[in-house]
Amino acid sequence: MSRVNAKAIRWLLIPLLFVLTACMGRPMPDAHVPPFAKVPFEPFSRDAVVAIALREWRLFGQNRADPDVDASRTIKPERQEGLWQRVGEYWWFGLNAESAESGWTGKHDGQGMVFPPDQDGDYAWSAAFVSYVMRIAGAGRRFPYSADHADYINAARRVSLGQTTEWLVATERVQDYAPRPGDLICFGRGSARGLRYEDLPTPGLFTSHCDIVVDTMVPGQIAVIGGNVEDSVTMNSVPVTNDGKLATPEGIVLDTRFPWMAVLRLTVDAPVA
Repeated sequence: MSRVNAKAIRWLLIPLLFVLTACMGRPMPDAHVPPFAKVPFEPFSRDAVVAIALREWRLFGQNRADPDVDASRTIKPERQEGLWQRVGEYWWFGLNAESAESGWTGKHDGQGMVFPPDQDGDYAWSAAFVSYVMRIAGAGRRFPYSADHADYINAARRVSLGQTTEWLVATERVQDYAPRPGDLICFGRGSARGLRYEDLPTPGLFTSHCDIVVDTMVPGQIAVIGGNVEDSVTMNSVPVTNDGKLATPEGIVLDTRFPWMAVLRLTVDAPVA
């Protein structure tokens, strides 16, 4: 069979799968995903993850983390015209089609009702942002897309334990591994603030946050981008040790703001330009 014919058959099969799934009453998990990310047109890479995260950061005005930002402000980036819709795209494309949250936006629930600004914690989109970046970068079915960071933290830990090879992320101890561009750095929040690598995987979900590493070229720090940070897509500078490892509250103390839990390493070897 020629390459042209094989490609034509592949494209014919995609809509057929949609029809078969619709007949069974449930959409395919990737029913919302555009073909270039679903097939995908280009191999998944660290380069793609970094480029897409940076693109979204520029779209939100290149916001940089500021501890003095007033969290009570009512005009939030996530609720501004052009940006609440973008958050809606994170939910729509990032999560699987059957997810209850896939219809949310930066200020609406799934029925289109506007929720008050002080209730935005119930619609936190940081994990949807990570899921969107991974999905659009071409991770396909090898990333556990979720509205909760804990889902892919636990999944990555199971990969590192050798329990599965399904996912393209694996956990690394912060003491042992220097994050690379495209990797995720994660920490627990609230009651899970004390959760550590050795506690993973957990039997249930826990409150957490992950940022995407986008630059490691500056000595003593790395640049990371996260969603729903200061109600925006925000870049932050995170101190690291001389050999590039995350600073931890124990031992070498360079930054005590975040009790780092784990690094989620992408299991791809393509270098970042």
